[in-house]
Amino acid sequence: MAKVSKLYYSIGEVATTFQVNTSLIRFWEKEFDILKPKKNKKGNRMFTERDMHYLHIIYNLVKVKGYTLQGAKDALKNDFEAIEEKTIYLETFNRMLNFLKVLDSELVNKRKPQK
Repeated sequence: MAKVSKLYYSIGEVATTFQVNTSLIRFWEKEFDILKPKKNKKGNRMFTERDMHYLHIIYNLVKVKGYTLQGAKDALKNDFEAIEEKTIYLETFNRMLNFLKVLDSELVNKRKPQK
């Protein structure tokens, strides 16, 4: 089953995806130049797939690896391509892992005798 991607994600959807507060997403937007969500007429942020990808990179550096904000900025400035490549590998690995978990669950359910 193919994943249906959206054109835009609301800040609430983004925060839910990364399990953080919307205020953190707004803060990261101010701190990291690579984040450039569009805004509609009401001023609501609309994040693209590219923004989501960059947020994944930032989240991985700050929340997973424990970089300071300045450390994450420096790392992105000095070695963006390598960090992006590693993040793509991580995203791919996580999608494969989730697929295998779903597949395993379906196989286990098929083995159970029907009552």
